[in-house]
Amino acid sequence: MRIREPSDWRGEMLSRIRRLIQEADPHVVEEVKWRRPSNPAGVLVWSHDGIICTGEAHTNHVRLTFAKGASLKDPAGLFNSGLEGHVLRAIVLHEGDEVDGAAFKSLVRAAAARNDSSSRR
Repeated sequence: MRIREPSDWRGEMLSRIRRLIQEADPHVVEEVKWRRPSNPAGVLVWSHDGIICTGEAHTNHVRLTFAKGASLKDPAGLFNSGLEGHVLRAIVLHEGDEVDGAAFKSLVRAAAARNDSSSRR
């Protein structure tokens, strides 16, 4: 499924994130959820036995929110938002930011493994 992204740097960033997620977990499911008048494009959602993360293009940044991010180890320090929360963690990216591909894929794999272990309970 091809999901339309913005035609600027945010779209390029979401395309890169999509590739990294697919490389990290070839069985990931990508879909759009939560369409509403204030956000007719909806929210990109990547899941595998539960939500791994969501991706949203805002006016001046891209936000990747990991559904169970607080339970994931982040040795590379990619999470830079939502650090005070007890469940979610996010990565906020601005124009010109680089993503550490290896560290990001490690987070995706850990999130998918966390979902898998939770679904067995």
